[in-house]
Amino acid sequence: MIRTLLKEVRQYKRASIATPVFMILEVLMETMIPFLMASIIDNGVNAGDMGHIYKVGGVMVVAAAFGLLAGVAGGRYGAKASTGFARNLRQAMFYKIQDFSFANIDKYSTAGLVTRLTTDVTNIQNAYQMTLRMFTRAPASLLCAMIMAFRINMRLASIYLIAVVLLGCVLFFIMNHATKYFQQAFPKYDDMNASVQENVSAIRVVKAYVREEHETSKFRKTSENIYRIFVKAECNLVYNAPLMQFTVYTCILLISWIGAKMIVADSLTTGEMMSLLTYCMNILMSLMMLSMVFVMISMSTASARRISEVLNETSDLKNPENPLREVADGSICFRHVDFAYKKESQEPVLRDINLDIRSGETIGIIGGTGSAKTSLVNLISRLYDVTAGAVLVGGRDVREYDMEVLRNQVSVVLQNNVLFSGSILDNLRWGNRYASREECEEACRLACADEFISKFPQGYDTHIEQGGSNVSGGQKQRLCIARALLKKPKVLILDDSTSAVDTATDAKIRRAFREELPETTKLIIAQRITSVQDADHIIVMDEGRIHGFGTHEELLAGNEIYREVYESQTKGGGDFDEKAGE
Repeated sequence: MIRTLLKEVRQYKRASIATPVFMILEVLMETMIPFLMASIIDNGVNAGDMGHIYKVGGVMVVAAAFGLLAGVAGGRYGAKASTGFARNLRQAMFYKIQDFSFANIDKYSTAGLVTRLTTDVTNIQNAYQMTLRMFTRAPASLLCAMIMAFRINMRLASIYLIAVVLLGCVLFFIMNHATKYFQQAFPKYDDMNASVQENVSAIRVVKAYVREEHETSKFRKTSENIYRIFVKAECNLVYNAPLMQFTVYTCILLISWIGAKMIVADSLTTGEMMSLLTYCMNILMSLMMLSMVFVMISMSTASARRISEVLNETSDLKNPENPLREVADGSICFRHVDFAYKKESQEPVLRDINLDIRSGETIGIIGGTGSAKTSLVNLISRLYDVTAGAVLVGGRDVREYDMEVLRNQVSVVLQNNVLFSGSILDNLRWGNRYASREECEEACRLACADEFISKFPQGYDTHIEQGGSNVSGGQKQRLCIARALLKKPKVLILDDSTSAVDTATDAKIRRAFREELPETTKLIIAQRITSVQDADHIIVMDEGRIHGFGTHEELLAGNEIYREVYESQTKGGGDFDEKAGE
């Protein structure tokens, strides 16, 4: 886990190395000051030697200045290293997510990935900075102060040693207990982010049904869970400060009492006594800083584990060693294909699928909800890999192609249409970033999108809000179809992509495809039989199997499911899920 995260330090290695170096330099300068102060008191003040006071005082000023500069440099490099590390982690996770297959993405919730990119990375950033600075400074300060204290007086320095051991054991117990709660707390952020995301994305539904109170209650519960866990963790950490103060004051009292007797007995000087008290504070403050570092590390351990999960996740889909970079044509072949979303699934979603589709054909796909229509077409563009069998495009197994080449030639208009914030042209050029305005207009004409775009005051420069909230469902679908056409694919898949379009416009789109895209293989998933009845062949899906394959007339004559749905739709406008007689 640590090795995975530290790989992302990359260009900030120098800053990461410079930070502890400057922190150690600062500690060395600070350690010299009490020793020099003892010399001023014993050899300057008590001896009445002003020259010695000036001389050693000058050295103290230089040491303090160097310590100050080293501290500033350490802070500056520490901030640069930690923020850069956080940036690299976010970039690495984001790039990794872009390479995920649909199967990989299915393992994580959207809210969980957002939490990892935000809260978890911030925790790691804070912990990394604390580790570079305090985790270096505190042990170095503790070690240097202990060495100097033993050099001055071993008897009094033993008090520090005993205090450090006892306090260290107690702090370890507290940190270990608190860590368990922090590990429980951060995954709860996923639930809270999920609640917020769901509420914001569905805010129109929430307001339409006047469910603001219900959503507020849901959010309150998730935030309350986080609050309770953090309270439990902090209740353990709250013992840290009083224990530290008790140890500090106990050590000061013991040193003052024993040291005073030793001064009277002439076995200790006043300057040495002052130095020991200063080193006492250094030692115990170092322990305090170490405890803070351990708290931060405890908080970030769960975050580090969650981030490394994403970084170590390997995509289920990979390019072959020597991938094909050209798709010959739009022919599609399924050979005894089985498919399951999870390997451990006992029942496959698709079972023994055999299909032969010639290049340029128009194929309709209909079936009830859950009949695996979308699962079938997802295998063509290799959004998922088959569990058994093979899918061929252009006469070659899709696993032999470079995935970018394949997906550029197999254009999919997904069931859930998504538009991005920006102009209409910007959204269209997602299909082809180099497309000219004329090519965009031609694609919109084929998709019957030019009809409404021309009515906008700014035309193709009209701004689309995030998610396409300022256009209707039908308009959004037509823009997505136009975007897919700009790729000039050999295979075009429309996954229920005209469901929000009126029947007249739907017919225009199908006619345009038939007349102007004769060489492109077109697969149209639909609930309305009128959307597919003119297709060369129609596939009837039922419970993950092909129940029927043929023309509209052939299926009407020989396929019971198709005939019942056709009759129900022509009589009462029912959809595919409403069988006749139900």
